[in-house]
Amino acid sequence: MPPITITQVSNSFSYGLKRDYISWDDMGKNIKWAAIASEDQAFADHNGFDWDAIEKSLKPKPSKKRKKSKTPLGGGASTISQQVAKNVFLWQGSGISKYIRKAPEFYFTFLIELCWSKKRILEVYLNTIEMGPGVFGIEAAAQHYFKKSAKNLSKEEAAKIVACFPNPKLFGVNPMSRRVAWRYPQIIREMNHISDDEDLEEIVNTK
Repeated sequence: MPPITITQVSNSFSYGLKRDYISWDDMGKNIKWAAIASEDQAFADHNGFDWDAIEKSLKPKPSKKRKKSKTPLGGGASTISQQVAKNVFLWQGSGISKYIRKAPEFYFTFLIELCWSKKRILEVYLNTIEMGPGVFGIEAAAQHYFKKSAKNLSKEEAAKIVACFPNPKLFGVNPMSRRVAWRYPQIIREMNHISDDEDLEEIVNTK
């Protein structure tokens, strides 16, 4: 695991830094299923980029006169591999910095998929992603929100934590924001829906 990331450093000045890197076996299965269900259901099949999702994201958005559909789970075209590239090797940010980041993000995503297994990618993702103001990684989040280890998180608790993405500073877990309250039951349904996917099950059950 990286000693520290750019995002962790930048957050530490305003929110402090809570993190506790843990092993794959200490994460438990519920949080792995929750992350995949919410963020990247094609995780087992793609090479780092979900081209279908990218194509959809580039299509013109509905006009204001048309009724908009609810935001799908995941909320965008970034795969778990792309998020690892951004979280570990690059930086967060919107506006022009987001577009400056795209080229190196593509490079690091390609490199990650080439060198790491899917298990390793998901393990790094769950150890480094921000899950609350100054809270990084699933162990710190589990302790912060539910006073228990990540391994002992219930399906509902895991879904609530993941439901705070992509803006854990805005979408609170405890106390629960309206966004998290609306989203986590959907994540649970998707967890149940993908639980019989053999390729995903192989990743989650890897020792």
